[in-house]
Amino acid sequence: MKILLIGGTGTISMAITRLLTEMGEDVYLLNRGNRNSGLPEGVKLINCDICDEKKTAEALGDMTFDCVGEFIGFVPEQVERDFRLFSGRTKQYIYISSASAYQKPLSDYRITESTPLANPHWQYSRDKIACEEFLMKQYRENGFPVTIVRPSHTYDERSVPLGVHGDNGSWQVLRRMLDGKPVIIHGDGSSLWTITHNSDFAKGYVGLIGNIHAIGQAFHITSDESVTWDQIYAIIADALGVKLNARHISSEFLNAIGPYDFEGTLIGDKANTVVFDNSKLKRAVPDFTATVRADQGIRRTVEYVLAHEECQKADPDFDSWCDKVIAAYDRLTNELKEK
Repeated sequence: MKILLIGGTGTISMAITRLLTEMGEDVYLLNRGNRNSGLPEGVKLINCDICDEKKTAEALGDMTFDCVGEFIGFVPEQVERDFRLFSGRTKQYIYISSASAYQKPLSDYRITESTPLANPHWQYSRDKIACEEFLMKQYRENGFPVTIVRPSHTYDERSVPLGVHGDNGSWQVLRRMLDGKPVIIHGDGSSLWTITHNSDFAKGYVGLIGNIHAIGQAFHITSDESVTWDQIYAIIADALGVKLNARHISSEFLNAIGPYDFEGTLIGDKANTVVFDNSKLKRAVPDFTATVRADQGIRRTVEYVLAHEECQKADPDFDSWCDKVIAAYDRLTNELKEK
């Protein structure tokens, strides 16, 4: 099949690019060329900024595709542009939405594709919902061959999955663990979470390409495994060879003190217990099974990050913020104990 991926080099899409080329598919990437190192042999590049609709149309010429995958569409204006660019040019358009779009707070911790879409805590999620609504309207009214895919917390070898981190990603939390400093875990650490390795996600995604049962449908793609946040942080500490020194702090309190957007990423997402029912995906892709356990994937990621300095981006502002929050928490705890 002739497949165009818009982006194709991110956490989710790189694994899909690799798997498709291993399968011998005809893969094109449309991107600005900023992260194309390490791509598998045989991938064809269309270097342009899709935000420039006119130049993108010129670069595409009269090309048609069996499938177009959109990974960097975040607001309705971007998928409206895609509809203009690819209507009549592709047999299938797969849009990456987000599982954070599901109802918050959840009325049932078990999530299916029929769980309502509503997240008053995170604009990112509301924008994804609006994108879905536009695309499904085009499917109903114009036959635009859309498939919606909702990832949850998908990770790769470059970034360790965490609940609380700063603007520069996961490294500073690992650095704190290595230095014997306490780290913040939101809530009491007992809520269930689902993390999915990108290699597993890719298997589900690729199974939907060219799949007659996928057109006009929405699917989430996640692991069936659920782990607590305490377990996730304990696995990271074990992989680093250190003892976990944790402080459990309320998500509401973390959001109240700022400066990070924890209302969206915690209250509107990671503070909620989520267990995904992947039955719909498995009916459409019968051989789909997520095989990378959380402990296996996290250890693999920690080893990669430790071996690659480019993944070790320091975040002194976040480190200082953690010190202040933890010091205040410990001080208040001790004061109340004394009274």
